[in-house]
Amino acid sequence: MPKQTLDKSSTSLSKPIYDALKEDIITGKLAAGKPLRQDEIAKEHGVSKVPVREALLKLESDGFVVFRKNCGATVRELSIAEILHLMDIRVALECKALELAIPNLIQADLVEAKRILDEYTDEDNLSYWSKMNQRFHHLLYEPCGNVQLLEMIAEVQRKMGPTIRLLVTETTGLTRPQAEHRDILSACEANNVALGVELLKQHIETTKKETAAMLRRRDQ
Repeated sequence: MPKQTLDKSSTSLSKPIYDALKEDIITGKLAAGKPLRQDEIAKEHGVSKVPVREALLKLESDGFVVFRKNCGATVRELSIAEILHLMDIRVALECKALELAIPNLIQADLVEAKRILDEYTDEDNLSYWSKMNQRFHHLLYEPCGNVQLLEMIAEVQRKMGPTIRLLVTETTGLTRPQAEHRDILSACEANNVALGVELLKQHIETTKKETAAMLRRRDQ
């Protein structure tokens, strides 16, 4: 790696470090509780510890990292309350997105959504189910026409991370969510905004209740 030059500020050097660490946390490459050694990160990126610390402090302010006394920085693990609060936020954001999207859905969207649901059971794999679930929901929300709203929904998903999403998928299984997905899609096909939004609300709230019960059992 090229050495740090004097005309570069530590702030400009910290951004690629921040981006790389955030991506690794979001994708699960850096697991919750993983220590983040400043000297190792600095060596990897060919910089001093100053921009590394700036990147870690920003990650802390954004909720991805926590500093503990005598332990340094570690990847932050979401508490049960935080996971359930994020699911509450999902209800608000995603129901609004679907409300705005249903009038704009075209036949091609509905056909693709049905194809995704039909492919759901092709593979008995939690990661696959989680991925297909995200694709289905995103497809229905995308026509809402509100880029900022879609970005907020994506940010909630990023904060939950792949580990929690897989945990939720394992908890809910396939049968119940699939049946509810098909009911939501039927409401979309009928252009019934009120019913589609209500079914989506129930769908996420049921998932939240099942997840809450599982997390309580896990921590007993």
